[in-house]
Amino acid sequence: MSLRVTFLGTGGAVPTTERAPSALFVNREGDRLLFDCGEGTQRGMMRYGTGFGIDHLFVSHLHGDHVLGIPGLVQTLGFNDREEPLTIHCPPGTREDLHDLVHAVGHDPTFRVRIETVAPGETALAADDYEIRAFETTHRTQSQGYVLTEDDRPGRFDRPKAESLGVPVGPKFGRLHSGEAVEATDGTIVEPEQVVGPSRPGRKLVYTADTRPRERTVEVAANADLLVHDATFADDMADRARDTAHSTGREAGGIAARADAKRLALIHVSSRYAGDASPILRDARDAFDGTCLLPDDGDRIEVPFPDAEE
Repeated sequence: MSLRVTFLGTGGAVPTTERAPSALFVNREGDRLLFDCGEGTQRGMMRYGTGFGIDHLFVSHLHGDHVLGIPGLVQTLGFNDREEPLTIHCPPGTREDLHDLVHAVGHDPTFRVRIETVAPGETALAADDYEIRAFETTHRTQSQGYVLTEDDRPGRFDRPKAESLGVPVGPKFGRLHSGEAVEATDGTIVEPEQVVGPSRPGRKLVYTADTRPRERTVEVAANADLLVHDATFADDMADRARDTAHSTGREAGGIAARADAKRLALIHVSSRYAGDASPILRDARDAFDGTCLLPDDGDRIEVPFPDAEE
C-alpha cells in the first residue's frame, strides 16, 4: 500500500531558480492530497508527474508563498474540464479570504470548490482507513499543520497454523484475517486470534508548514514515519528564525529527535541558501540521528510501514 510524498515546492517566501514556494503532494493509495499551494504549483505538478487529480487541498496559513498558486491551479483544473468538486481545508477565520482568492481571476470556477475551516485538534478528512487532523503551529499569523494517521492494520496471518487447524485454502483465509471466525473441515470453529497476530500500526506523516519549534509538534509527531518540518535557516541565523517565526535546521532536528520520528524532511529553505543549503542539513543531523533529508523540488519519498524491515 503506497504512501508517496512528492516535494513540489521546498523554498521559502522568495522563490529561486531551484526551489519553488511551498507545496507538498501526497499520494496515499490513489488518494491524492495537496498541502499548501505556492505560486506555480500547477507547473510543478506537470513537471514532476503527479497529475492534477487532487480531491483535497490543506492550507496551513494565508501567507502568499503558501496560497498564491490556488487561483492558477483552479483555473488550470477548469481548463482540463474538471467536474469533480475540490475541497480546500483552512484555519478558522480564513475562509472568506480564500473564497476571494479562488475568485481573484474574475470568473467563477467551472466546478464546485468547497472551502471548509478546521480548527486545531479537529479532523479535516476522515477516510476509510486514515484521517487527517489539524494541529496548532506558531507563526506570525493564524497557522496550523496537518497530521495524516493511518488506522492499525490486521496482524500477520499464520497460514501454516490455519492449515494445521483444518481451514481449507481459499476465501476462509481472508475472512479469518478480517476478524471473522470460520468453520474448519472437521466442523470445529477457528477464531481469528488463533491464526492472526497482534495488530500492526499504520503510518504517520506530519506536515508543519511555517512554525517555530514547539512542544505540540513533538506530541503530534510522536513516532512519525515522516516529519516534514520548517527549516528556513541554518543555526547561525537563529535570531532571524526567531524574529520571523521560523525554525532552524537544528531546531527541526531537535523536534524530530524528541518525537522519536523515523525520518525528517527539511523544507521552506530561505533563498539566502540558493547556492548551498548544506549548513541547514548539517545542523539538523547534529541534533537528529534518524534519517534526515533536505529534499529538492521534485524529490519523492516512499514512506514504508513501521514493520517493513521486520
